[in-house]
Amino acid sequence: MNRNFWLFVAGRFISQLGWAIQEVALPLYVLDVTHSAKIMTLFVLADLIPSIITTPIAGVFGDRYDRKKIMVGFDLIRGVLLFLVIAFNFLTIRCLLVVQVIMAIMNAFFSAGTGAMYPDLVKPEELERANSIVMSASIISRLVGPAIGGFVYGFGGIKLAILMNAISFFGSGLFEIFIKYEWKTRNIEGFSDFVRDIKEGLKFIMSNSFISTLIGLVILLNALGAPFASIIYPYAMREILKFSSQQFGLVESAFMLGALIGNLIVGAFLGAKAGRYIFRLFLVNGAVELIFILIISPFLALPRNSAFMLLLVLGATMGMAGAMINVPLASKLQRAVPSEIRGRVFSTMEMLARIANPLSLVVVGPLVDTIGAWKTASFLWLGSGVVILYYWIFKGKELTSEEESKLVENFPGVPPED
Repeated sequence: MNRNFWLFVAGRFISQLGWAIQEVALPLYVLDVTHSAKIMTLFVLADLIPSIITTPIAGVFGDRYDRKKIMVGFDLIRGVLLFLVIAFNFLTIRCLLVVQVIMAIMNAFFSAGTGAMYPDLVKPEELERANSIVMSASIISRLVGPAIGGFVYGFGGIKLAILMNAISFFGSGLFEIFIKYEWKTRNIEGFSDFVRDIKEGLKFIMSNSFISTLIGLVILLNALGAPFASIIYPYAMREILKFSSQQFGLVESAFMLGALIGNLIVGAFLGAKAGRYIFRLFLVNGAVELIFILIISPFLALPRNSAFMLLLVLGATMGMAGAMINVPLASKLQRAVPSEIRGRVFSTMEMLARIANPLSLVVVGPLVDTIGAWKTASFLWLGSGVVILYYWIFKGKELTSEEESKLVENFPGVPPED
């Protein structure tokens, strides 16, 4: 991997580590001050809603303006904002809600520029390995960051946590500024440019069978899988299996460890060949989820410690399989979308996924309370199975192909490859 790629990885890791520290400290601070779950929900919405609204606009910026300047600029601006929060003691709940909204908007622009730029830093055939390294670094930051965040908050409170996040943004920008990347900019002259560019991104998605197939699979599985991770797993482990907080944390860590191993396997051994095994890995994931459903159902009454040991193995297996699915899917999408419209296409996909997730979460929560966790999980498992079976039968060859660029029609304004 080249120098530009490693500078990108280093900068991303530093900022994600700082963000993980604040992500742990902020809810602790809000709960200490308000003792209210409703206020915590407001902070979640303050991050989610502005992101959904801003993402399509950010995608246009990511295609038209210098992506390196967007990346470095928003890292530095976010660092300055957090320093101002500390300097002027903007630590009331209302102030932090406003900061959350502003940060969500800036994060959308940063992600649009970075997501569109990053695949250009490596050769197309190296994307699987590159993605495995980037995702591995992200997992390590998520493993280390929360532990540091809890210690930092206990030692220095919310101010120290925000300060460390601010410093991390400056440290990230310091690495990113040395990345060599050139981009031909096209200034936005009016609102009509936004509308036209967004339409072009949607047209590209809808007019190319491979892209629409890949994005459709990702969005459907994300909508069905998100409730498993965020509602059913924690609910079942705490309310049904009666795991302690330590046991719950260890199962989560086993999942992350498995994901790290999966990323390393793709990066070190499989590379571009990883895409061949997507549907086999879906089968592995489906088998693991079925065993989990049996464990939380009334049909298999395991002792708590036995269930805990089994879930450690299942969590690691699911994390590993999930990583080995996500890396090739992300790489296929990055290879298939021309750089000139990558910001718009990726932003549109992110917006659709973000809209689908809250809708599925709103439905699943009441279902768990009404019919029980194992029945709700069974419906999600069947839904995922139907989706995967459909794509395997009708789109299997297309999705496992290693020549994505040949499956994508040329887009107006995007020159064909030599």
